[in-house]
Amino acid sequence: MMKLKTIVVASICASSVLSFNANASVEAALANICNIVQSDDKSELRKKMRDVQSNYALKLGDYYDGITCNGNSLIRTALLSNAVESGTLLVKKMPKSKLAEPEKDGIALTDWIANNGLDGTEIAAVVKARM
Repeated sequence: MMKLKTIVVASICASSVLSFNANASVEAALANICNIVQSDDKSELRKKMRDVQSNYALKLGDYYDGITCNGNSLIRTALLSNAVESGTLLVKKMPKSKLAEPEKDGIALTDWIANNGLDGTEIAAVVKARM
């Protein structure tokens, strides 16, 4: 019975350490994603997203809310940076239901686009087409 308790405790400790390391590793893997979006490097962004999906089994919708670039989401950052290639990729990879949801500030993406006068951008057209 004592061996069983020891094994259970060891398993719990190991799993908590592994989950902490996994979270830290995901954060490290996504560390420069804002710079990639701002520089409109679509191939590097695609590579980063593919690496995170294959190594951590996370899709864009899973980690999108946890990333901010100077207070803005990735798609908002692409819009502000006029990063058409990266922004288009992000919009196409994002689940439609997530595109319609309000972001952290309570404003939906389409409303934010209209409020900031970005209706005429190519990325805004892609957002509207997806919704």
